[in-house]
Amino acid sequence: MRYWLMKSEPDEASIDDLANAPHRTLPWTGVRNYQARNFMRDVMQIGDGVLFYHSSCPEPGIAGIAEVSSSAYPDPTQFDKKSPYYDAKSSQETPRWVLVDVVFKKKIPLIPLAALREHAELQNMRVLAKGNRLSITPVTEAEWRFITKQLV
Repeated sequence: MRYWLMKSEPDEASIDDLANAPHRTLPWTGVRNYQARNFMRDVMQIGDGVLFYHSSCPEPGIAGIAEVSSSAYPDPTQFDKKSPYYDAKSSQETPRWVLVDVVFKKKIPLIPLAALREHAELQNMRVLAKGNRLSITPVTEAEWRFITKQLV
């Protein structure tokens, strides 16, 4: 089992949206970074743990716990000309972008980015690295345990 931090802008998909979605599951659409795509396509597995992170909002931070609930499959937004995630270079025969589904596990009191920075146990988390812009980053088992046992 692996662990991930997955960022979403709460006005696009929040932890509450996930909790209230049919089957409490949402497709993780719109990823347009090759490294993040490769994590979903090549490494993520059903059952992997997810720290659901609200980004690009007044107080970014971890807002809940989720789980990867599907294998990677083509992101339909790449084919939708009306979508902000449309990719004219992608085709049904050779899709460039994939997604995984995530299922809600638990909403938690927000753990702000500033609070994550206060703990030496988390100093190497990728989300805390200067210049990190990836929407999906791996989380070590030790980081996962610390966050889910000490901060939640």
